[in-house]
Amino acid sequence: MKAIDINTTLIEGYLRLLYNLSPSDKLELISKLTLSVKTDFANKKNSFYKAFGAWESKQTADEIINDIPNSRTFNRQIEKL
Repeated sequence: MKAIDINTTLIEGYLRLLYNLSPSDKLELISKLTLSVKTDFANKKNSFYKAFGAWESKQTADEIINDIPNSRTFNRQIEKL
């Protein structure tokens, strides 16, 4: 079964459930679905913009530069021949 067929089947199943709801319940569902779509779009937009920008840190540039070599660990053991 293709993904499109599965989505269509799911949508038709949900529609069968919705026929039994009252008009006020249907309107409430519409408003919640609309809000979730807007929230999803806003989250995607924010996560895109969060991927760009300046590095944020309380450390100075010199402290960060010094931390890089100081944080390196070496576990190499030289064996005698």
